Amino acid sequence: MEYVTAVPHPHAQAAGPARAGRVSLAVALLSGALGAAVALLATRQRWSEGTATVAGGDFPLTARGSDVTGVPASLAIVGLAALVAVFAVHRFGRVFVAGLLALSGAGIVAASLIGADDSSALDEKAARATGDTAATVGTLSHTAWPYVAAVGGLLLLLAGLLALRYAPAWPAMSGRYERNGAPRARKAPAVDPDRPEDLWKALDRGEDPTGA
Repeated sequence: MEYVTAVPHPHAQAAGPARAGRVSLAVALLSGALGAAVALLATRQRWSEGTATVAGGDFPLTARGSDVTGVPASLAIVGLAALVAVFAVHRFGRVFVAGLLALSGAGIVAASLIGADDSSALDEKAARATGDTAATVGTLSHTAWPYVAAVGGLLLLLAGLLALRYAPAWPAMSGRYERNGAPRARKAPAVDPDRPEDLWKALDRGEDPTGA
């Protein structure tokens, strides 16, 4: 009895990587855009609150994420720009931009977690409110928004890792150009010497209608 070995079809072999590239592209775009938006939103919210003792009683103080640290918002913008730039570059440039995207997400996570229990922003506000440079905030409490910003950073980090792994299979903005970056030359239409309108059109294009 003869056994026939099934040979996989080339299209079937290529379908797997192509599908993985499409799925990774969709996930990276969604997680990157969502992560940047979440990080930016979280930095505009209240991260901590407390009171400062002034004449007549306690004065309430609050600090937003942007008061505590400007790193998450800045890196969110950098990460969003890197996410778009992934499609505008090739080869090593794409690897560099993908790495920048991943580092932006990691930086947001680190800065957000460090600022989660920070009190320096409120201490500065307490000093201004009381006129005493040595004054500190009392009854300090923190919100969950720093951790929300960290989640946004994780989403950007995921997008960067996906780009590092699958970006070579993603399409590029300049896909309509040749590999050397030059646009494909258009073939000139044939000129019929018996048709005067073709001769005039060739002359308008700067061509020699006689073919000499």
